[in-house]
Amino acid sequence: MLNTTTLDTAELRLDAVYAVEQHLRRHGAGLCDLLDVLDDPSGFEALCDLHGAFGQPFPDPEAVETALHNIHRVLAEQAPSALDRTGHDRCLPASDMTLWHGARVSELLVRFRHAD
Repeated sequence: MLNTTTLDTAELRLDAVYAVEQHLRRHGAGLCDLLDVLDDPSGFEALCDLHGAFGQPFPDPEAVETALHNIHRVLAEQAPSALDRTGHDRCLPASDMTLWHGARVSELLVRFRHAD
């Protein structure tokens, strides 16, 4: 039998998944543009994994969280000089975008941590 804590945890994890889905609907295109221009293709692959998780009838919270961690890692590892160069070359505010998307992904990851 499941106890209340287990049910609460499952519900919180599903709420976190829903928040990620809503974020992707609003800001996924910008994140995609950013990850596409960075030197680390694993970030774009993680975004594809994230979209793949939402392609399932019931997205797996573990898959969503793992993809978010990978995206966060890629964003956090970007050197400011590389972002400045990329921004200049692509006429894209890469530094600002990285900070903004990194902060949002961090906020989403916190939802998963609070669910555990």
